[in-house]
Amino acid sequence: MAHLCGLCLTLRDLHGQNARFVTNYDGLLVSVLMEAQNPALAPHRTAGPCALRGFRRSDVLDAAGAGARLAASVSLVLAAAKVRDHVADGDGACRSKLVAAGARVAAWRWQSAGERTGAEVGFDTAVLTDAIGRQAVIEQAAGTSLLDVTEPSETAVSAAFAHTAALAGRPDNADALAVAGRNFGRIAHLLDAVEDLAADRSAGSYNPLFATGTSPEAAHELCAEALAGLRGSVAALDLAEPVLTESLLVREVGVAADRVFADAMARADPSGKADLPGGPDAMADQQSGPGLRSLTLARLPCLAVACCRRDRPRYQPGQGRPPRRCGDWCEDCGCCCDACEACGDCGGCCDCPW
Repeated sequence: MAHLCGLCLTLRDLHGQNARFVTNYDGLLVSVLMEAQNPALAPHRTAGPCALRGFRRSDVLDAAGAGARLAASVSLVLAAAKVRDHVADGDGACRSKLVAAGARVAAWRWQSAGERTGAEVGFDTAVLTDAIGRQAVIEQAAGTSLLDVTEPSETAVSAAFAHTAALAGRPDNADALAVAGRNFGRIAHLLDAVEDLAADRSAGSYNPLFATGTSPEAAHELCAEALAGLRGSVAALDLAEPVLTESLLVREVGVAADRVFADAMARADPSGKADLPGGPDAMADQQSGPGLRSLTLARLPCLAVACCRRDRPRYQPGQGRPPRRCGDWCEDCGCCCDACEACGDCGGCCDCPW
């Protein structure tokens, strides 16, 4: 939550309230990897109350950190691409010319903001925009394989993950992070395709499994191989704080894969085959259908509210201490007296002067 809220507030601080709408769960992995390699370069601060966390203060990643800025850059660029896809396909509210015009302006602003922020941390966002453009071309081409379709996602995530090694001053981790990014990009794209299989089929929308004639069982095998590669590359990383990275990239990704494919098999027809393509004609129909699947880093938006700016800066030695309330984070000793449940009072969990 510190990374998720930190990404949201970084977007706000750098690019205004509207930019918070591109906050996403996948993007925060970038800042998690940065902190795992070099915690000293990932400062935290105490944020003011927010409706999305019950109007409580919280420890969050500071926008001054390079990892938070890289995560913001990636999220902005990929969200801009997703919006452009919706406008081009006339999806939902984007059928309205007025809404589409506003969406184009938002996409242009997010793209520009992402490029500026990426340049500040030495990340060339062209690798993302190139991958997005290549994705559309690949999806419209005939005779492609499933791995051809997932390649742009793999390339984009690989570049973002690997850049955290440069920012953290850990170049020895770059190769393993690049491999981890490729595997994560493949997994995310495959899970997205399998999860949307039934809905895409009924709507006549593009789906990589339909377009390439791949069964969910074959996709499951590819996903299992990528999971093994992801676990191996994470194990090869030299991390100062590995717990959160291993939890997210090893355990939680595996749980997500098991859930998605179990649901797909549960929807299988009585013959034991899941939602399979309906032959060459069906494949042609799917390829010509509306919608292009965008890269998956921007597919889980967190609708951030426009909270008042009440963030409290860190206490600096020599300054007077502001009044303290139960539930606030103690920056001096690293404990949180949350609702006084564990210690009985706000000062009883340690020698904290609060």
